[in-house]
Amino acid sequence: MESDPAKRTWETAKGSLQVQVTRANYETWLKDTVGVSYLRDRFVVGTPSAFAKEWLEKRLHSLIKKTLIDIVGHDIDLSFEVVASSTPSLPHHRRVEPSRDTLQASLPLHRINPRYTFGRFIVGECNRLAFSASLSAAEDPGGQYNPLYIYGDTGLGKSHLAHAIGNAARDDGLRVACASGEQFTCAFVSAIKEKTIDQFRDKFGLVDLLIIEDFQFVLGKSQTLASLFHIFDEFLNDNRQVVITGNQSPYALQPLQAELRSRLESGLVAKLRVPDFDTCVAIVLAKAAEHGATIDRASCEFIARQCPANIRKLEGAIKRVLAYSRLTQKELSPELAREALHTVAHDIAPAPTLSPDSILNAVCNHFKTSPDRLRGKSRDADTTLARRIAIYLVRQNTGCSLQDVGKLLGGRDHSTVLRNYQKVASEAASDAATKRHIQEILQSLSH
Repeated sequence: MESDPAKRTWETAKGSLQVQVTRANYETWLKDTVGVSYLRDRFVVGTPSAFAKEWLEKRLHSLIKKTLIDIVGHDIDLSFEVVASSTPSLPHHRRVEPSRDTLQASLPLHRINPRYTFGRFIVGECNRLAFSASLSAAEDPGGQYNPLYIYGDTGLGKSHLAHAIGNAARDDGLRVACASGEQFTCAFVSAIKEKTIDQFRDKFGLVDLLIIEDFQFVLGKSQTLASLFHIFDEFLNDNRQVVITGNQSPYALQPLQAELRSRLESGLVAKLRVPDFDTCVAIVLAKAAEHGATIDRASCEFIARQCPANIRKLEGAIKRVLAYSRLTQKELSPELAREALHTVAHDIAPAPTLSPDSILNAVCNHFKTSPDRLRGKSRDADTTLARRIAIYLVRQNTGCSLQDVGKLLGGRDHSTVLRNYQKVASEAASDAATKRHIQEILQSLSH
């Protein structure tokens, strides 16, 4: 075995590969590999673990082979094998695989919802393409449908499919990061302020599958989009899966650079449509079964007709009817379903449209202050409370992004708006005074 030529050639190749892959990928997968043998045009690379061998074969085989061919000047047959450490120092220099908790602490993550699985998703003509593509992406991450872009209106199952892919990937031992557009933006802005942007980007090199939800929230943020474009490129070049959800097709997203739009459209774009009546009936039957209840066809059809445009609201209606049946000890029937739902008819009907300015004015009237004062730098207790509640109500009741809310209130940045929103959201659940302020303002807006 001619080990020295193999070692020398591989060290040269590693030097070239170090500038072609991310630092995180080099440190994790390539740094501790060795050239084992180079004989009769067959090159063998040694890896410190079976996991590293599998990852390199799946993700970097073509890049490594091309790099070696450039060095030796002719075609080769490349393979990998697990080798024991030849020196005591190797284990000490190996990068420890990051745990799920480590990723959760270091990246701007959503928790993957364990209830969102493919088995719980009801398939109909409205979502068959998106479901099939999601299943394929889960079975072959980084394969044919990469990136996968799923879009549609609120409550039609975008998060369910994205999280189902994430759950399947985790079951296969892959590391998954899931972030909303807002979370990514806030983390990116913080990294710029703290001058840690390189470290921020490198962290995504630890991830096998990336899910970005509510992509529309990064539109108009040129630096954030540029960073996301850079990360997308690294994932696609490494054959790592990217899943994106949004409320519009890439073609309709404005403003969006043509290059990034073409990236989003290079895999598969799948739309979720409003479910037809038969699919709504199937959802009601399935959700009732999940709660251990049987439901007659007439009751099922009545519930299915209540909110067909939003599956999330439909699920809420099912829960209310089942709870009402248990608490009143009455059998399920169309009459009972009507009785259970009529008190929340206003929740099912479309909510009145509220504008950011109307909410701001209502808050000012309630607190006896002015919009200019809320937009200014005053930090007295009353103005601060009014400003926070304005942020919460505008964010909660309009389609405004964090950036839009910040502009409305004097040019405040994303992180400030998010911090104030989260504070009021927490207090609204536990503080009677905050809850009363919110209820009175909303009541004034309904008149």
